[in-house]
Amino acid sequence: MTKRGAAAWILAGPALLVIAVFFALPVAAGLALSLTDFDIYALADLSTLRFVGLQNYAHLLQTPLFWQALVNTLYFVVVGVPVSIGLSLLAALLLDSRFARWQPFFRTALFAPVVTTAVAVAVIWRYLLHTRYGLVNEGLAAIGLAPVDWLGDPRWSMPAIIAFAAWKNFGYNMIILLAALQAVPRELYEAARMDGAGALRRFTDVTLPILVPTFVLVGILTVSGYFQLFAEPYVMTQGGPLRSTFSMLYLMYEEGFRWWNLGNASAVAFLLFVVIFCVSWVMLRFDRDAPGRR
Repeated sequence: MTKRGAAAWILAGPALLVIAVFFALPVAAGLALSLTDFDIYALADLSTLRFVGLQNYAHLLQTPLFWQALVNTLYFVVVGVPVSIGLSLLAALLLDSRFARWQPFFRTALFAPVVTTAVAVAVIWRYLLHTRYGLVNEGLAAIGLAPVDWLGDPRWSMPAIIAFAAWKNFGYNMIILLAALQAVPRELYEAARMDGAGALRRFTDVTLPILVPTFVLVGILTVSGYFQLFAEPYVMTQGGPLRSTFSMLYLMYEEGFRWWNLGNASAVAFLLFVVIFCVSWVMLRFDRDAPGRR
């Protein structure tokens, strides 16, 4: 090993040790836990712990509640991710052009919900969406519309949570997309304008192709975050009504910390990891196969 290689390992060693202790070992322990029947009785007496192999996974795949949680989570991701990224792109485009003079103020104001505590903001939204005295229904009444039971009606509970999540999280992607927009060479816009391209044509032919790698990045980050839906239904709906907001992470929480079936809870976590990994892999393949990326 060269001196430079040895120096690199010495400098990276502490960080790799921290990753091994606080990430790799817990992941390995969680995987081992998912292959056992570890529960509250095993906490009291480890001699009752049994190795069950893939039995936890087979049991989950045969449980209707698991599939309902998976469908709810996919619904949240499929609808919520495009809405969140769309809001982020719209805000970034506005900040990059019309409100450039006030950009620092609006950038801070729009990013503020990202750094607020999810539980605290979810409590506020729960009151805003209250059927009888919520401000949202007060606004609907002001224009002559009937109140909506946002969090008590299975048809509206998940859309309400999607609206809350999109509002809270779009500022993070907005900052990334704004940085990507400001990195686009202005000469390309000038050349397109000289060729007679309008604003829409410049956006579709210049901006969007350049932003494809950034879209993949924010897409993977947002998908990974949205698959981990928990705080919103836990605070706002407790997984209801009629399990309409019951997510994969909520199922993991109930299995592990309500029923103390830690083996099942670990199995849910790794099944969720497989889903996130597959979706992220597809998105990376899309980026690799995109025009101009081959």
